[in-house]
Amino acid sequence: MSKWVFKLVVSTIGVFITSWILEPHVAVNSFATALVVALVLSVLNLTLKPVLVVFTLPVTVFSFGLFLFAINALVILAADALIPGFMVANFGWALLFSLILSVVNSLLHQLGKSKN
Repeated sequence: MSKWVFKLVVSTIGVFITSWILEPHVAVNSFATALVVALVLSVLNLTLKPVLVVFTLPVTVFSFGLFLFAINALVILAADALIPGFMVANFGWALLFSLILSVVNSLLHQLGKSKN
């Protein structure tokens, strides 16, 4: 349970930092909204993303996996549509948000592991 809470906190901080980097094109109203975004993204990555990957498998294979970045951006846009305090300007900013969020979360996870 504590591992899941740690990942959620890291993701929440990652969402908050990434939105700050990409401001004004990506906006998160509060830290509580960032927490909701992290929760919704985790649920969407468990439910919606696998379905999208299966449906787009030929395109993903043909693009050598690069289409997975587009799927990540679509998941971000789905979270944008679901969460009132979260705003992403367009697909391009969702794609950039996804890439930067991955890097920030990776760095934060490494920092957390070095402390433990």
